[in-house]
Amino acid sequence: MINGAHVVIYSRDAEADRAFFRDVLGYPHVDAGGQWLIFKLPPAEIAVHPSEGPETHELFLMCDDIGETVAELAEKGVVFTRPVSDVGWGLLTALELPGGGTLRLYEPRHARAHTL
Repeated sequence: MINGAHVVIYSRDAEADRAFFRDVLGYPHVDAGGQWLIFKLPPAEIAVHPSEGPETHELFLMCDDIGETVAELAEKGVVFTRPVSDVGWGLLTALELPGGGTLRLYEPRHARAHTL
């Protein structure tokens, strides 16, 4: 029986991105050895979308109040790469990871599967 999922983020500065998840987002973690941190994620969902192009995978963070969350993260020095916009299924923005990557953050309007 599958009992979890493991998300991998590839980074040009893994130490900085690990510090972001640890210190800025405050995610609990374990050290798998050699400062290889593995973080506990909040409840998660998975969606499968059709694609005509190459198969890709994306990670979105979710929140209940995007305005409040953006303000809290901005106070901690998080840089947002796009303004909050209404995309129909929710309110969406994107934040820059210290290693140069981008994560999207949204306040969903749809029912949340992790509450099932």
